[in-house]
Amino acid sequence: MQAIVLGSGAGGGVPQWNCRCPICAMARAGDRRVLPRTQSSLAVSADGDGWLLVNASPDIRQQLSETPALHPREGLRHSPIRAVLLTNGDVDHVAGLLTLREGQPFRLHATRGILDSIAQNRVFDVLAPGVVERTEIALNEPFSPVPGLAVTLFPVPGKVPLWLEDGTPEIGAETESTVGAMIEAGAKRLAYVPGCARVTEGLKHRIAGVDALLFDGTVLADDDMIRAGVGTKTGWRMGHVPMTGENGSVAALADVPVGRRVFVHINNTNPVLVEGSEERRGVEAAGWTVAHDGLALSL
Repeated sequence: MQAIVLGSGAGGGVPQWNCRCPICAMARAGDRRVLPRTQSSLAVSADGDGWLLVNASPDIRQQLSETPALHPREGLRHSPIRAVLLTNGDVDHVAGLLTLREGQPFRLHATRGILDSIAQNRVFDVLAPGVVERTEIALNEPFSPVPGLAVTLFPVPGKVPLWLEDGTPEIGAETESTVGAMIEAGAKRLAYVPGCARVTEGLKHRIAGVDALLFDGTVLADDDMIRAGVGTKTGWRMGHVPMTGENGSVAALADVPVGRRVFVHINNTNPVLVEGSEERRGVEAAGWTVAHDGLALSL
């Protein structure tokens, strides 16, 4: 199995277009300690020929341009992307679908809840039904989106997308709105969970023994954005578990047998983005890698 982290940032990427927090300022100034990051997306293949795109970032055009494995290879119109899979309906995971509208056939896979959220906005009809087939995927039932890969979607604690919130949303429920993906090729398994509100016993059991875990790294502490002075929402309110703290992912997953541990979907205010920082050294000492765009995994 080959996997490429196309985008390792959370919504807005790094630096965010209108943000002057210290981390964004460092990235914008070209400080090598903070790598620019595009918004969350992953590409996976079993043979290097047909690829599965997991989430369609608003930055997808840039990501594809910077990834030779995903360039057109034959004729006047071609793409090695055979299928797209959505793990939720967040803007940073679905807006890139609008870029994939140039008459290129592929299958769009998602749960019924996520497909329904897409169907509520007619702008996504630019993906013509006769070209892009929308396929409903049931939870906990394996399917094969591209040759050589088997994928099983499973619910994780989360919430509805921000653009579908109505009043005070329910946070932490395990529904079809936020899912993880267990991706298998042969005897190798990769778990992709870019959004998760808390680590449960069920989740720990689900991911035990995987060769690689790519997990929600949005915030270091629950109040990252508040401390940075650029927002009022906590990680919990946004549907994301913090890395640190008693109930944080580092501590909660410490006793779960996992091969490689990688944080993805990292918010611009998260201090682990600064290479060499105390915060970065702390998560690395705990066995985690902080993903960057273009990070390649071969399993």
